[in-house]
Amino acid sequence: QVQLVESGGGLVQPGGSLRLSCTASVSIFSFVSMNWYRQAPGKQRDLVASIAGGGTTDYADSVKGRFTISRDTAKKTVYLQMNSLKPEDTAVYYCNAFNGNTLPRHSWGQGTQVTVSS
Repeated sequence: QVQLVESGGGLVQPGGSLRLSCTASVSIFSFVSMNWYRQAPGKQRDLVASIAGGGTTDYADSVKGRFTISRDTAKKTVYLQMNSLKPEDTAVYYCNAFNGNTLPRHSWGQGTQVTVSS
């Protein structure tokens, strides 16, 4: 079983920045993509950002231009740089590894809380 460990969450003021990290127990090239999801109370878990094996990135419209996903393959780590944070960004952020058609298709980290509040 692949293990994913997130860190970097916390409390930040609106307009501030935060950098999340996700460290995997195996090479991140093992996966079709590495992803960040978030889930606010009472809401579904939504995809925020993705980085594919070849390096292609994609973002939810709500975070485009503010968030950046990147990776350090030597460290088996994926990052989410979050800038210009808004209160609506408040959520638990989860690292996800998508394994394509190989089971398990998705692996999840434990989540890290991000709270944006003045």
